Amino acid sequence: MPRPISATISLPSLSHNLGAITHQLSSLSKENTRPTPKVWAVIKANAYGHGIEPAVKAFAQADGLALLDLNEAVRCREAGWTKPILLLEGCFEPADLSVAADYSLAICIHSEEQLRMLESASPAKPVDAVVKLNTGMNRLGFASAEFAPAYRRALGLVDRAVLASVGKMTHLARADDSVDVTLEQLQLFALSTQGLPGDVSVCNSAATLTPQYWLGVPSGAQQWVRPGICLYGSSPFASQSADDLGLKPAMTLRSRIIGVQQVQAGSGMGYGHAFVAPQDMRIGVVACGYADGYPRHAPTGTPVTVEGVRTRLLGRVSMDMLIVDLTPAPQASVGSPVVLWGEGGPSVDEVARASGTIGYELLCALAPRVPKHIKEMS
Repeated sequence: MPRPISATISLPSLSHNLGAITHQLSSLSKENTRPTPKVWAVIKANAYGHGIEPAVKAFAQADGLALLDLNEAVRCREAGWTKPILLLEGCFEPADLSVAADYSLAICIHSEEQLRMLESASPAKPVDAVVKLNTGMNRLGFASAEFAPAYRRALGLVDRAVLASVGKMTHLARADDSVDVTLEQLQLFALSTQGLPGDVSVCNSAATLTPQYWLGVPSGAQQWVRPGICLYGSSPFASQSADDLGLKPAMTLRSRIIGVQQVQAGSGMGYGHAFVAPQDMRIGVVACGYADGYPRHAPTGTPVTVEGVRTRLLGRVSMDMLIVDLTPAPQASVGSPVVLWGEGGPSVDEVARASGTIGYELLCALAPRVPKHIKEMS
């Protein structure tokens, strides 16, 4: 029989999370007499480890999809997606523009080099584009003083039928933890884009879930928000859980106990004897390790659920196995079900926090060797 580990991807949960976000956007837009923002559902990195094709199904109600990889964008079209798709890092070489034109993909323009490439291009048909402003993230985008000239050059490409439309975007660095920094970025965006036509896209997950931010984006143009991690049931905030935000876990990592040991007080366990039993203990060995995507640096105490009972990881995570404390679950034995994260277990954010990382990393790091079971829409 196959090794007893699997990840369940819940399409109903993905759809629920998108619905929770769009409902909030719609309700607050009406209250504030603002046009409701459209939604780019961000599905980069294989939909945060959940799979491109499942995401295309689950996010059918989104206004568009946003990702990085050209091949993943083509897969979205082949899976039947007909609405807009945005390449968040744009084109890397002229051949990419031909693919973008063939598959009706929108592109980001964030550098002088990309502008020059477009100015030398003659695609089969024009593509939509957004020009990115660097408001303080300091990764990609034109500086404030360079933005308006770059934007006008992009508008000129509409006249040449290289581009079909041009919009504006930026990325927020601290929407999850700093109001002051975020408001500074929004103010810089408003100043730098003033008087320039086109749609606007500013808000990531944290900003989309913070009405103060998306309601603060200058009105007068269609706004597109770009939720990512929240669509997958993980919170972008350290101080708020996904459950608090009305989100459901979309990935559940499950396994089983494959061995049980009775260890005496003073006995070490696992590599390096990183945990030494303070008293006689009963422990379980779980078929899950860092080769499956579980964090090797997860310490003793990281939460895990055995037969529906919350317990803890013990010692060092191995490549293929980890050890759990069966003291709270004396009924557990070989074959007992284990939830590493997700429905019926700790949230992925809890496991990430214990491991000194973020839920994004754990979801994206799920290993290809872990079988995925898709829970379809009812």
